[in-house]
Amino acid sequence: MTTAPSSSDIRQRRGRWWAFSTLVLAVLLIAVDGTVLGMATPFISEDLAPTGTQLLWIGDIYSFVLAGLLVTMGSLGDRIGRKKLLLTGATAFGLFSALTAYAPTAEALILGRALLGVAGATLMPSTLALIRSLFPDPAERSTAIGIWAAATSGGAAFGPVLGGLLLENFWWGSVFLINVPVMALLLPVGIKLLPESKNPDPGPWDLPSVGLSMVGMIGVVYAIKETAAHGLSAGTAAAALVGVFALVLFVRRQVRLPSPLIDVRLFANRAFSGVIGANLLSVLGMSGLVYFLSQFFQLVQGYSPFVAGLAELPAVVASMGSGLVAGWLVRRSSVRVVLSGGMATMGGALALLVLLTPDSGYALMAVSLFLVGVGMGLAFAVANDVILSSVPKDQAGAASAVSETAYELGMALGIAVLGSIITGVYQRFEVPPGMPAAAVSDARGSLGGAAEAAAALPAEQAQALLDAARAAFTTGLASAAAIGALLLLAAAAASWVMLKNHRPGEGAPSGHG
Repeated sequence: MTTAPSSSDIRQRRGRWWAFSTLVLAVLLIAVDGTVLGMATPFISEDLAPTGTQLLWIGDIYSFVLAGLLVTMGSLGDRIGRKKLLLTGATAFGLFSALTAYAPTAEALILGRALLGVAGATLMPSTLALIRSLFPDPAERSTAIGIWAAATSGGAAFGPVLGGLLLENFWWGSVFLINVPVMALLLPVGIKLLPESKNPDPGPWDLPSVGLSMVGMIGVVYAIKETAAHGLSAGTAAAALVGVFALVLFVRRQVRLPSPLIDVRLFANRAFSGVIGANLLSVLGMSGLVYFLSQFFQLVQGYSPFVAGLAELPAVVASMGSGLVAGWLVRRSSVRVVLSGGMATMGGALALLVLLTPDSGYALMAVSLFLVGVGMGLAFAVANDVILSSVPKDQAGAASAVSETAYELGMALGIAVLGSIITGVYQRFEVPPGMPAAAVSDARGSLGGAAEAAAALPAEQAQALLDAARAAFTTGLASAAAIGALLLLAAAAASWVMLKNHRPGEGAPSGHG
């Protein structure tokens, strides 16, 4: 016979969910902030007149800093308290958002974006680690992580919609100012409702490990993105070598330390390693598709920024919906089925885009976006649940940071790798005869450059150039989608194998051995 819950139990449960709502709010904004800037780039170019290199740094510095600091901040939260780190980061994020919105120069905007990356790195691992403290019950935790994952993936997909809406009514700084009132609301609610959570015996914080992790992550991410954008050079090769060498030293140091920044032996757990890889590849497929379809909608099919954002709503709706039901599906099948099925769904969605042409109707993109959202919501929610259940409770922050690092790397790699494929195909397009040399040079640089070059040509030549450029971009997008589909289907098969003996709620032994 089951006992009815007491009124104090009900109040405690409601308090947990109210506290959880503040975590969702924080992660939603971080996710939106990662994608909302893309829509504002043309307006920033017009207002601040940045150089080409500065424009790249405005877009990239946020993810560079965020990826470089996530493991460090996750470990710091384990030591000083995740609530304390979260609220400090929220305060900084609101303040830096206001400063960035009014940046008077390109250099100031780059600095503001870097500071937002620092603050963002304190928020992401803290939110996921606090969920484990708030919800000791595996069923409740699965539901909470599903909502958290829906907010993360949905926020990333919703960024272009929100950016388009703001930019059609306000100046570019408005995409940063939206953070300020939300963070102002989060602080008092978080102070009152969130419990403190930390490792009771964390050991000393190893500063050499902090430095090695930052140098390693930033060096590798920088090399990947710069190589994809501009090809391999001595500088990017040097950055890659420094980054890899630093990461090797970092791993070797962690194995020897009695209190490591992160216990790298966690990767010996097949479930943990498998879902980290699944996490990275899921975001790779999602971010690459959403980012480049935004350009397809605007530059090939002529949508306004707001309409282009709205066109991507199927991914938002589907990712949030599937993230919410992921825990329910796991309880009725298995982690293995849901995670592999989510990744296979994403692979199938990308395979549909092989059929894309410049004249394709919206239905094909809508179906693909919807299926990507379904797969992303399932894979991301289940992956994070497995990550938290596969490690000792006192390492939740560090493990969460690894998960978030995979997310940021997936986003960077999705744009960089798929982007390099699209760029490579695009730049080889056959220019119609009789075009001025300057127009050809501009057109081969980018699809946006082709649109600018066409504006200075007679109508017939302009249309011929645009038709050729749009066809080349679409061919590149279809090629990248095909490769992305193969990667995701292979990852789905690998996840099926890696999670063969995994059971929901299965933990890892505590301690460092």
